[in-house]
Amino acid sequence: MTHIVLTFIHLFLAGLLAGEEFVVRYGVHVSLAGLDEPSQIRVRQALILKLRILVPAILLPTIVLGIIVLVLTGSEPGFGFRLAGVLALLILMLVTILGTLPINKGALAWQPDAPPSNWQALINRWGQLDIIRSSAAILAFGFFLIAVAMQV
Repeated sequence: MTHIVLTFIHLFLAGLLAGEEFVVRYGVHVSLAGLDEPSQIRVRQALILKLRILVPAILLPTIVLGIIVLVLTGSEPGFGFRLAGVLALLILMLVTILGTLPINKGALAWQPDAPPSNWQALINRWGQLDIIRSSAAILAFGFFLIAVAMQV
């Protein structure tokens, strides 16, 4: 019974994470491109300050519970999908730590009225990495949904 409760808490968190990543990637950041440079930078900085707390608060428990559920359910149906989901979350975390996090950290120091000359290139790089991140979160959620469906 415990693993069922943990599975559904995990599924809920994975859904929140996928939804957050989907909205940020395909809603918020696409919309930012229409703003003038200083406004775009200010909004990006405000988002970074909020999301650097919110995303880890969802991502870390999702990864930990994913691993716990993977171990508890062992060879039950859906194991491969649960494993694929956990691996996708680990890819998301790796791309975040090595890719988007350093860019975000640097962006907090930008002066909106006088950004660094390469700020557009950095934003483009961030966008490419975010496609990987958001896709990994969405895939992970899909994998976890399939794994749960296979258990019923």
